[in-house]
Formats: sequence, structure tokens, C-alpha cells
Amino acid sequence: MNLENTTVERMDGILAAQKKYFRSEATRSVAFRKQQLRKLLKAIDEYEKELADALWNDLHKSYEEAYLTELSLVKAEIRSAIRHTSKWARREHKCSPLTIFGSSSYVVKEPLGSALIVSPWNYPVQLLLNPLVGAIAAGCTAVLKPSPYVPNVSLAIEKMIKSAFDEQYIAVVQGNREVNKHLFSMKFDMIFFTGSPALARNVAAAAAENLVPMVLELGGKSPCIIDKGCDIHLAALRCAWGKTLNAGQTCIAPDYILIHKDVKAAFVKEFAACVKKLHGDDIHESRHYVRMVNEKAFERVEGYLHEGDVVYGGHTKADERFIEPTLIDNVKADADVLTTEIFGPVFPLVTFDDESKSFEEKVVNYILDREKPLALYYFGPAKKGWNIIRRTSSGGACINDTIMHIANPNVPFGGVGNSGMGHYHGVLSFEAFTHRRAIVKTPTLFDLPFRYMPYKTFGLVKKLV
Repeated sequence: MNLENTTVERMDGILAAQKKYFRSEATRSVAFRKQQLRKLLKAIDEYEKELADALWNDLHKSYEEAYLTELSLVKAEIRSAIRHTSKWARREHKCSPLTIFGSSSYVVKEPLGSALIVSPWNYPVQLLLNPLVGAIAAGCTAVLKPSPYVPNVSLAIEKMIKSAFDEQYIAVVQGNREVNKHLFSMKFDMIFFTGSPALARNVAAAAAENLVPMVLELGGKSPCIIDKGCDIHLAALRCAWGKTLNAGQTCIAPDYILIHKDVKAAFVKEFAACVKKLHGDDIHESRHYVRMVNEKAFERVEGYLHEGDVVYGGHTKADERFIEPTLIDNVKADADVLTTEIFGPVFPLVTFDDESKSFEEKVVNYILDREKPLALYYFGPAKKGWNIIRRTSSGGACINDTIMHIANPNVPFGGVGNSGMGHYHGVLSFEAFTHRRAIVKTPTLFDLPFRYMPYKTFGLVKKLV
């Protein structure tokens, strides 16, 4: 199925209508925002089956996984926003220094305006609608651009949004990168983009022409560290879960393993047992194991299998875009599987020992020599995990777990450096679409003379500032 590109004229018309609607101040009241959030929640409930069926058709994603990793997260975000938007939007009173004695200082939260939200194909519901929750809560209008690689999901979302909202408030546009190119050149008031670092550079360059603020949620190679003091079974189970979730097509999936040589053999054996525990004797028959999104993705990820020695897995079915979870060893340092984001169920092993330098030192140096990842995972003694986290940088991290930091709406989710800029979830989703405006209210009953030329009280003022 190929999606028809939204025309340039229609995109221009939608943005013009949304800017006009925003200027009408219809989106400003908190009551309106909460009403629209309830509409979105109701629409998701009504279209739950259609969205789940579309996720199955496009990605072979089971209803259970669709609900847990997509629908439930969006619903939780909406419910949180409904509860807290009044507080988030409230004017804040701030302390004033002596230099503006008598004045009152405030921070007013105002919506940025018309927002563009562009999502990828791997979690096409969650990664499009979670930012939308922030846009609605902040009082913005929004244009949504889903991925053409999951056409059934994209059409289901468009149908759902049209059923709940007018285009002058929230609209969906469809199409390929030519559509994206035009969208990024348009004068939106904010762009929220989730995708690859390579495409994000194009987004940033286009947005710079109009000085449009951005949130970029990207990816990268997230390391998974297996230390010799870890619980091998738990490490293998949580790595197997994190790597087979969505068949590794997750921006925060553990990308590669840095493992201590003393536990490698045990980990490989346990990883195989845990994949079987999660997906049965034949993972190909598992209802919960997703396929590669398209033939191009299959060919790319399948190619990684030949860049090292397969020590577990390795089976594929090209006609079904199926790739078995695979561990590969003895990989050259400059191999593609160790230099590009895998975005699939292939797990290269990089082995270290304690000779010449400690395992920790080697792991830290390996990570610091590369771009900052979106996530970092450590399995072993918590004290050592905290030390590695302190010495490195990543968007987020887990000690003795994978993926789960995304499940807590009370902590920020976002990247750093090559893995992104800006954060969202919870109140940070609201703030991503909000301008914090400084306001100072000064009395007129008196006027302190020290600020005026020719600064006769300069000696006293110098002591105060």
C-alpha cells in the first residue's frame, strides 16, 4: 500500500488555517485544553482495535505488545495531562532582587503556537500521539506527519484524528520525504521530530532558515554492559526482552554488548534459554515477535549477520522479513554492525578483560570514543554502575535493566548530542511546546532613582549588585 502525498497547497492551507485559529485564542483556556485531551482519550478507546489491527498488519505486532508499548503509554500520558495541566499552566510568582525592589516577578506559560510533529515507523502510535498530548496541554495547534512505512497505521491515525478534531486545530498530512522536506521549510512555531540523526540534520538545517525551535528525539548505538558481578540469568532475560521487543526496532534498544570475558560463555548460553522462555521453542511461530518493517530494513540487518561469527541464532526468512535474535562474536572494530545503529535483533559482542586496564576503564573509554548514545545499560554491582554512568554521557540509563526508564513519566526522556536535544514525558511534554515568558510588574506609587543617569548613588548600588 502506498500513501498519497498531501499536496503542497493543502499543507500551506492547513498551516494558514491553524495560525488563524491559534490567533483566535480558542486554544488558550485550560478548560478547552482538558476537553480536547478527553476527546483524544475517547478517540483512542474507540479506535483501539483498528489501531491494533493496523500495527499487526504493518509490523506483525501482537495486540498485547501494541497495547503495552503504544496505546497504554499514550493513555497514561493523556490522563496525567488531564490531572495536571491546570497546575502546569499556572502563572508562577518568583522572588525579586533588591535591584527591582517593589516589583513583582512572574513566569507566564504561553503556547508556542502551531506545532509540527513528525514520527517514525517503529512505534508509530506512541511516538506521534505522546508529543501531541504535550501540544494540546500547552495550548498549541498541531500538524501530525506519520510514517509512510506503516501505511495501515498512518491511515488509521488520520481517520481517528479527523473523527475527533477540526483540521484548523489538529490535522494529519501523509507522504514521503518530499512532503517532509516541504513541511520542514514551512514557518511552524515549533518542530518535534523523532527519527534518525542523519535525517535530523536535514530537519535542523531547514528549521534554521526560519529560526524554528526544535525537539529532536533520535537514536544511536546504546551500549549494554555485562560485568562479571552481574546476575547472569537476569541480565540475559532483560537483554533478550529488550532486544526482541519490536524485533530490536526500538530507539532505546540495547544495540551492542560490552561483556567481561569471564561471563561471556555463561551469558550466551543463558541468552539462548531466555529467548526460548520468552518466545517458545520456535520464535518464528511466536505471535509476539515482530518482523522487519520492509525489505530494505531486512536486507540491511540481515547483512550484519555476516560481519562476525554467529554464536546464537542467525536464521532468516526473507519472504516474511523474519530475522531470528542473533548473537555475533569476533566482529572487526570498523564493521558496520559496530559503527551504525542496528535497529534490529542482531547483538554483537565486544569482549574485555581486566588485563593492563580494568574492565570498567576499557568500557568507559570505548563509550567515550563514540557518539553519545540515547541509552546506556549496565548489569552488575550498582555501585560500579553508578560510577560508569558518572564517567559517561547518554540520554538515559538503567542499572540492571533495559528500556524501562521510558516507562516512568516522572523522569525526562530525550537524547544528548548525536542522540537528540530536548526532553518530554509528563510536565516536560507540556514544557516542550511552551514558552516561559518573564513578566515584571512595577509599582507606580514610588520610583527609586538609583537606576537613572547620572547614577548619583552608584557607590551604594555597587555594594548591592
